[in-house]
Amino acid sequence: MITLIQNASIVNEGRIVKGNVLIKDNVIAEISENEISVKADRIIDASGKHLFPGCIDDQVHFREPGLTHKGEIYTEAKAAVAGGITSFMEMPNTVPNTFTHELLEDKYKRASEVSLANFSFFMGASNDNIDEVLKTDPKKVCGIKVFMGSSTGNMLVDKKETLEALFSKCKMLVATHCEDEATIKHNMDVYRSKYGEDVPMECHPLIRSAEACYKSSSLAVELAKKYNTRLHILHISTARELELFDNTTPLKEKKITAEACVHHLWFSDEDYKTKGSLIKWNPAVKTKEDRDAILKGVLENKIDVIATDHAPHTLEEKAQSYFKAPSGGPLVQHSLNVMLEFYKQGKISLEKIAEKMSHAVADCFRIEKRGYIRKGYFADLVLVDLNDSYTVEKSNILYKCGWSPLEEVTFHSKVTHTFVNGNLVYDNGSFDESKKGQRLLFEFSNS
Repeated sequence: MITLIQNASIVNEGRIVKGNVLIKDNVIAEISENEISVKADRIIDASGKHLFPGCIDDQVHFREPGLTHKGEIYTEAKAAVAGGITSFMEMPNTVPNTFTHELLEDKYKRASEVSLANFSFFMGASNDNIDEVLKTDPKKVCGIKVFMGSSTGNMLVDKKETLEALFSKCKMLVATHCEDEATIKHNMDVYRSKYGEDVPMECHPLIRSAEACYKSSSLAVELAKKYNTRLHILHISTARELELFDNTTPLKEKKITAEACVHHLWFSDEDYKTKGSLIKWNPAVKTKEDRDAILKGVLENKIDVIATDHAPHTLEEKAQSYFKAPSGGPLVQHSLNVMLEFYKQGKISLEKIAEKMSHAVADCFRIEKRGYIRKGYFADLVLVDLNDSYTVEKSNILYKCGWSPLEEVTFHSKVTHTFVNGNLVYDNGSFDESKKGQRLLFEFSNS
């Protein structure tokens, strides 16, 4: 199959140029500002549209296996490609937790059968599976996930000797959820004694506090520096944590990197009054000052990538009281829209969006031949119309859970086409599900 995209404004590697892109089978065969003369099977006139490299989301929870009433790989990957995400990396807190390579490979097999997007899955660390973790192949798995703050099952890694072993022995990327459990438990006791079980949702960022985040993040950085570990701290939610990160070292040489999620850039603690548990995440959405500092950290390269932490729950689950309502929400269908809305507001450039949602993710994880619009790279591409608007409502939400914290928001840009490995999987609301995504592969060295 030969596809020619003509007259696009190509957003790539710090530039926007008018040009044409030729796709042969699953790779980019040619990029030119001049006319490409070829007999193509499909020609797309992209006049007036912007062509981005496909977004790569390094943190999602697609809920399969064991929690498929909330979401599943098929439904959430479908929502992702409709939102311009062509590759995702999924987390191990499924049921059962992904603590063995047999369970890990089961997830890869399932994704190869049903996912429209490319995929990778994190290996999960616990207090007692270090030997299994160290068997992980860094060329075929995106990283090791460590929950340094969790109250779910056996995912919390809180033993000092386990953390020391992980950081000292693991040669591949270690991705951490950083919230100090002791601080959170103390805060929970304080607010439970004051309110009983009916703690107001507005107290969430006071319970899962800035102090809890900084205490855990600073410990992770300390361990990484001690052992020269490749550390990636997920979903930064506070201004103070930014002091832990460097913006003078080129990303490809950084040992310690950070991620921001779109909900921490979009919402603030003022939104709990109207959104309640729908914006209950861990780490919590915090103050406007924190929100603004995180965006500043993105722009100044203290924060390296933008992701979602997509984590669907049913509305029935979310409708429960504070301690029973689970944390997390669905975001993959709308994350690029959020960032494009910031562009419309003059807060970020299109080039920086491509960098933080595509280029930098590929560089951070050393993904093979993805994240850029380059000859010979896989044709993971997204066409966006910056002059088309739509409002998020239940009728156009693709998540299995059927809701979004962004309902009633009108976005002033729209994803029109998404290519995954050269396949036009999404075209103005229609899907071609005949070909599935591929397993991501990674370049690895001990340096």
